Amino acid sequence: MNTLLLASGSAMGSSAVMIVYIVALVAFFYFFFIRPQRKEQKEKEAMLGSLEVGDSVLTTAGFYGVIIDMNEDTVIVEFGNNKNCRIPMQKSAIVRNEKPEDAAAE
Repeated sequence: MNTLLLASGSAMGSSAVMIVYIVALVAFFYFFFIRPQRKEQKEKEAMLGSLEVGDSVLTTAGFYGVIIDMNEDTVIVEFGNNKNCRIPMQKSAIVRNEKPEDAAAE
């Protein structure tokens, strides 16, 4: 009878340890993967919301350009000194916004 109680006690102890491991694993994934990704997504949405005509931007393709017109989800970007090189693209294709006050601060 005494060995039966010891066996059930050790089974309960191992299940408690397994629950602690699962909670620790979930916390690890949350703090190292989910939370930083959400923070980065919020920063990108804020950057895209602050875009204005005349801003210098960097696109996902690696091209620098200037926004000359905007709609809700599309922008027209002018590349280089050639005034004929204007390309419409989605706002999500913009990686970085380089406002004039950012350039003056550097």
